[in-house]
Amino acid sequence: MKEIKKNILYSKETIEKRVNELAETISRDYEGREIVFVCVLKGAFIFLADLTRQLKVPHVVDFVRLASYGSGTVSSGKITITKDIETSIEGRDVVIVEDIIDTGITMDFLKDRLKKSNPNSLKICALLDKEERREVKVDVDYVGFTIEDKFIVGYGLDFDEKFRCLPDIYVIDE
Repeated sequence: MKEIKKNILYSKETIEKRVNELAETISRDYEGREIVFVCVLKGAFIFLADLTRQLKVPHVVDFVRLASYGSGTVSSGKITITKDIETSIEGRDVVIVEDIIDTGITMDFLKDRLKKSNPNSLKICALLDKEERREVKVDVDYVGFTIEDKFIVGYGLDFDEKFRCLPDIYVIDE
């Protein structure tokens, strides 16, 4: 099993403050409208729960599950859908909620797939963004933190289904 470095990348207090700021911005941007949040499972569910509790606009939540990592620390680039959304998004304002955007391949795939359902608008909200790892251009509308190329765990992010429940975000040793 991998060891977690003792240094926390982001404390739970820092994460909470940034999530609240994101909720305020999204609430302003969607004032008077209802949002459909599409949460990418499993990693983003904790972020989504904290984010939606702070919103001041009506919203509904749905989930999609995409697999591209398996048990490794690097995306395979091959995406499989293991759970699709159930809510109609046609003509609605949609925000995809993701834990981390890395190469952009998975997010590009999901965004293209959701666009086919003709939403009124489609934006992306990511807790973490690894811009330097991009292989596909993806514009992220709401970013919690931009991070360096490190493998991280905690606050929903896992390594082989471990460490997801940690309240802080840590860098994992290789």
